Amino acid sequence: MDFLKVSSKSSPASVAGAIAGMVKDGVPVNLQSVGAGAVNQAIKAIAIARGFLIPTGVDISCAPTFSDIQIGGEMRTAIRIAVYVHRLDSRRAAGALSPSEVTGDPTRAGEPGQEA
Repeated sequence: MDFLKVSSKSSPASVAGAIAGMVKDGVPVNLQSVGAGAVNQAIKAIAIARGFLIPTGVDISCAPTFSDIQIGGEMRTAIRIAVYVHRLDSRRAAGALSPSEVTGDPTRAGEPGQEA
């Protein structure tokens, strides 16, 4: 399995563009980061990519896992993040749904039916 390697110096916008391009091309997206700064950049990139993709009718989510990898002869713990693609119906893509309809949570603040 190939990974996009994200470092603490990676540009989140550049990584987001790569993620969005891979999603549009139907290529599986997996990120790998070592260290808190790198994980931060990876998560920011996923959030930015999500913003690029939602208007096109595509949403993404992610699932992190730990992985032991060898770097320079030394064992390190990496965070690997799998990105999952979800096709949206046209109402979601157009922004016509309320937050509770998108998330499926009828108790979201400000939504009808919210108990005080």
